[in-house]
Amino acid sequence: MLAPNEQRAAFAILLHAALADGANSDSERAALRRMTESFSPGDGASFNPWSIYQEVLGGRYPLEAAARDLSRPEARILAYEMAAGVCDTDGPPNAAEREFLQRLHGLWQLSGGPTATEAAAAPLAAAVPAATPAGSTAAAVPAPRLTPVDAAALEKSILNYAILNAALELLPQSLGTMAIVPLQMKMVYGVGKAHGYALDRGHIRDFLATAGAGLAAQAVEGYARKLLGGVVGGLLGGGMLGGLGRAAVGTATGAGITFAATYAIGHLALRYYGGGRRMETAVLKDTYQRLLEDGRRLFSTHQGDIQRRAATLNPAEVINLVRQT
Repeated sequence: MLAPNEQRAAFAILLHAALADGANSDSERAALRRMTESFSPGDGASFNPWSIYQEVLGGRYPLEAAARDLSRPEARILAYEMAAGVCDTDGPPNAAEREFLQRLHGLWQLSGGPTATEAAAAPLAAAVPAATPAGSTAAAVPAPRLTPVDAAALEKSILNYAILNAALELLPQSLGTMAIVPLQMKMVYGVGKAHGYALDRGHIRDFLATAGAGLAAQAVEGYARKLLGGVVGGLLGGGMLGGLGRAAVGTATGAGITFAATYAIGHLALRYYGGGRRMETAVLKDTYQRLLEDGRRLFSTHQGDIQRRAATLNPAEVINLVRQT
């Protein structure tokens, strides 16, 4: 367990990693802001993530200072692993993210080859196709469908993804946390494909960010739960994910938040692409929040399924699940 000052520094590094992507949209940053702003400093944690977000964004807590505040080798390795996981959220790191990781690696003079997180990044990134070139209309017009959409099968698939992702939250390995967002993207890709849309990472990232489910914010929140335990885990989900987790802590909280988020994302995609991508931004956001509440209510019904699924998972299977088409 990290000391309070180490927790603060590690959380700042997670934020720096999320903000390192020069392509981050305003909606992605808004999701990250909501996630940190929802934390209540009076709930017993050792620091206020919202104030750290302000310090990081305002340049008052630069990466170099956060790196200095982590002096123990094991704390540095843990923080680097999680920072790499955040950078790998929606595919291989871009140039800005690679430069950030190199800076962090150099500040700590880390030695050795790729970390476990970096070694897993390539197969996890294969969940959905890479972004299409600028100006492409590949995902703008659906291809003709030769067979009717099987809505019942898609709904069952979404529930299975929600159970699987919640089960990943129960695993002690950071690989489980790292796989959640790629699996959510793969789920959306499958829903879009079923409706004739050839989606890529860029389209899926923008769709989720517009709805309020920013990928960077989800990644930071997931790693924060692993890093800081139940205190922050139960609180960071409060504003961003519809008030989930306030009455629970630890891995159970993470599982509930992730189940609801995955369920909501899947059903939002089902409505959005099934309706021909005709949904105004305000309606998209409101629908996502209402679907989160539906997912929260369903979580208790499927807790046994989640626990049984977690008992069968291992790191090799997690990677294979992401890579399977």
